[in-house]
Amino acid sequence: MGKKIAILVLILAVPGFLYYLLTVKGKNRYKPLAVFGPKHVAKTGHKYHGKYIPDTVYHTIPDFKLTNQEGKTVTLADLKGKIFVINFFYKNCPSVCQTINKNMSWLVGTYYKNKMVYFLTITVDPEHDTPEVLNKYLQTFKPESNRWLMCSGDTSSVYSFARNGLYVNAAKVGGDFVYSDSFILIDQEHRIRGYYKAAVTPEVNRLNDEIKVLIAEELRKIDKPLY
Repeated sequence: MGKKIAILVLILAVPGFLYYLLTVKGKNRYKPLAVFGPKHVAKTGHKYHGKYIPDTVYHTIPDFKLTNQEGKTVTLADLKGKIFVINFFYKNCPSVCQTINKNMSWLVGTYYKNKMVYFLTITVDPEHDTPEVLNKYLQTFKPESNRWLMCSGDTSSVYSFARNGLYVNAAKVGGDFVYSDSFILIDQEHRIRGYYKAAVTPEVNRLNDEIKVLIAEELRKIDKPLY
């Protein structure tokens, strides 16, 4: 428990994270992150202060089967219990992909000691972006942890996963690729918690802060109250 408290204290010490502490009637509390995607009211519920409240069932991302830069299969089960960030790209795209992946590299370095956080970069051009090509490209960033997975997969399943699972674009139109330029934040329950313009520094900083929010939420779930 002491180790988890120390981690939480370090998180709260980060200046940018203080933005997510709100004062409401003199009481500090975390600003909750939104949950994106369709939702519906469940038949189950719970009581809060004596009042019955129906449970809400939120969208969770579907399973996927990808191949990482080492030629190993990656599925959603491999990220069970993890917070992770997803983005799309292709190696031969214009310079914006380089900017996006430099920002991803910075995030990887920021969380290189935290085994709770993973990063998943998916190519929309698997015909050319083989595991060997992806591995060589990934090494140009000198990643500070092995939790940055650069993956390829069958185009039909990757494009469907993007559109129907993450609600972002991924397609090939004529000879051009259309794909999302966002980072997408996924929580430990596989729910979508945020979208961020991956080439825009303030947006990347916001993502950094909101990763910390999710870490704090998870630590609060498994720890006893501090007081």
